[in-house]
Amino acid sequence: MLQLLDDIRACTACDDLPAGPRPVVQGSPSAKVVIIGQAPGRKVHASGIPWDDASGKRLRSWMGVDDDTFYDPARVAILPMGFCYPGSGKSGDLPPRANCAPLWHDAFLDELAPDTLRLVLGAYAIKRYVPEAGKTLTSTVKAFRDLLPDRLVLPHPSPRNVRWFKANPWFDDEVVPVLRRRVAEVLSG
Repeated sequence: MLQLLDDIRACTACDDLPAGPRPVVQGSPSAKVVIIGQAPGRKVHASGIPWDDASGKRLRSWMGVDDDTFYDPARVAILPMGFCYPGSGKSGDLPPRANCAPLWHDAFLDELAPDTLRLVLGAYAIKRYVPEAGKTLTSTVKAFRDLLPDRLVLPHPSPRNVRWFKANPWFDDEVVPVLRRRVAEVLSG
């Protein structure tokens, strides 16, 4: 996997991005959890550290893990749908580039154990990795038990989604405790 990670980090397939390419990825064949998210934001692009922002802080809280665990590639792999910051649009960051995941995802996931827990965050990841998804994010997340034990679908933890979190308090009460238990199980096993 080391060569694959080097190849991803050296990728310039999207050299026309406004901020230029800077692929952000983390992994190891021993990882027990893989986070499949959207794309790095501006802050992550600047730091080169995945989930190094308010979304990452919320995600680590949901998972019940500290920074050392989260940033240990031997335990947690991070696989965005687009490895580079796509730039800003009218209502936030642009979507991940569609050509990124087909270039790298299959090879990356092939390096992980088949029982690696997949945390699938946000609409772009859900579309690719949860073909049986409901019609809405809310209906898909509500059916989270149907995907266990190998997958959990989560809304993107972005502060921009605060309205969704307020409208769906069951998420913190029902999904987060199961997420924490499942993450703890796979990381300890």
